[in-house]
Amino acid sequence: MEHSISRVVENGDAMAAVWRGGEETSLPYLWLRDNCGCSECRVVQTTEKRFHIFRVAREIRPRQVAIECPGRADEALAIVWPDGHRTRYGSGELRRLAGQPLRTPDHVQHWDSSFQPRRYDFSRFLRDDRTAADLIEEFLATGACVLVDAPVEPDSSEQLSARLGPLREVVFDRIHNVVVDPKGYSIAHTDLAIAPHNDFTSYSWPPSVQVLHMLANDCDGGESSIVDGFRVLDGLRREHPGLFDVLCTVPVPFRLASEHDESYAVNPMVELDGEGNVRLLRFNTQQMKTVPLAEHRLGTFYAAYHELSTRVNAAGSQVSLRLGAGQVLLIAAHRVLHGRTALGSGGRRHLQDAYFEHDNVRNHLALLRRTGRI
Repeated sequence: MEHSISRVVENGDAMAAVWRGGEETSLPYLWLRDNCGCSECRVVQTTEKRFHIFRVAREIRPRQVAIECPGRADEALAIVWPDGHRTRYGSGELRRLAGQPLRTPDHVQHWDSSFQPRRYDFSRFLRDDRTAADLIEEFLATGACVLVDAPVEPDSSEQLSARLGPLREVVFDRIHNVVVDPKGYSIAHTDLAIAPHNDFTSYSWPPSVQVLHMLANDCDGGESSIVDGFRVLDGLRREHPGLFDVLCTVPVPFRLASEHDESYAVNPMVELDGEGNVRLLRFNTQQMKTVPLAEHRLGTFYAAYHELSTRVNAAGSQVSLRLGAGQVLLIAAHRVLHGRTALGSGGRRHLQDAYFEHDNVRNHLALLRRTGRI
């Protein structure tokens, strides 16, 4: 049996499980004690952990170790601890944990100017679980989808909470109205072109999903654009690793303010996860404030910033699309940058922005799978 343990070797602060094929898996004693699944260590109703690691010595060692039912399907590693507590791990469970990644990575698909976001019917997304799952899977892969035949009544983006989770509110507006307004607090309220950017870089943790819901678009101009920021960064990292590293380390101030509210945060433009993968790009020329002259890496930072800006604004990076009334662009806002051309004369243009969180979108897909609804 491939999940069978032939023997265990105790050594230092861990034991090694030697499998029948000769492979070894290191099992630290504190890990073994911390992950005990018995009813004394777990809340049976919820499977949450009751045990606290401080309750045992850091140098804990088993009093007794045995392989129970060797060679059978119910084979297990049985441990008795110094205080008499008993822990039991099925061999198959240990084998699974030995090869299990911490999380299942998204199958991220990079794209360039030839990409066009897939389109889904708004009402069907809300009522049909299979359509919802298809859209979310596409969204996790590409970071961009379009909903069509959506309502054109203000604030109807609220309906998307059934699939995307609750709205992520910010201090300025629950749902932001993007219209030309001489009293507006951001460039979005002018008729100027807006280069690719992501919103709320002025937050330490910006909203991670953005919904751009077009209610009316009868003016000349105002075409939308999107850029796969992760693709841009991937190329920069491969070709200029030193510049990429500077973008991950130099703190940059961002600020957005209105008459009544203000948000301000200082963070590097690029943030990595524990495995070194890019998880967040902060790129917003409008909200970026002055990096102090005291920053000793300032020259290298500006070389990196210039290279990043050049790549983001290159024609080969940008996808152009015109959102009509009743169309909704859904983007992964930590990855996908968005912009627009200048607004010309003619009719009205009214866009509404709403924000959600990536975790809630992903978790909705997990729920659909777990409950067998797809």
